[in-house]
Amino acid sequence: MNDLSHIGDDGQARMVDVAMKDTTDRSAIARATLSMSAATAELVANGGAKGEVLQTARLAGIMAAKRTAELIPMCHPLGLDHVDVEAEVDITHGTVTLTATARTVARTGVEMEAMTAASVAALTVYDMVKSAERGVSVERIELLEKTGGKSGSWRRDG
Repeated sequence: MNDLSHIGDDGQARMVDVAMKDTTDRSAIARATLSMSAATAELVANGGAKGEVLQTARLAGIMAAKRTAELIPMCHPLGLDHVDVEAEVDITHGTVTLTATARTVARTGVEMEAMTAASVAALTVYDMVKSAERGVSVERIELLEKTGGKSGSWRRDG
């Protein structure tokens, strides 16, 4: 038996059949971290570069979460009950951390929606600061926790 849920016994990619799964409350939190100079982080914190960077990134992340099934081939389209993206700027360390939360009541989880929101929010920050610093990098995109479903809750250690 294959441990990859999106790969069938024949080795082909497939969408998981969730028709018989129970509908449960589900949530996920994901994080993306960008690294940049302290000067660029200060621009972000003060709304510089191309306007209100963090608000634009927040909106982009929310919009992206709602389109996850269009971007990730095997994701199920979900009616999201809540999506939010919060941002934290650390000028001293030159980081921007974007934390995305997604919630729904469904037969499948919202991990990919939260991860998509964090990813697109991070790319939006990059797009808005690249005129000030091309060397900005997205250092990490990671799932922090998920709840609901047959597998229950999971939380990243550390």
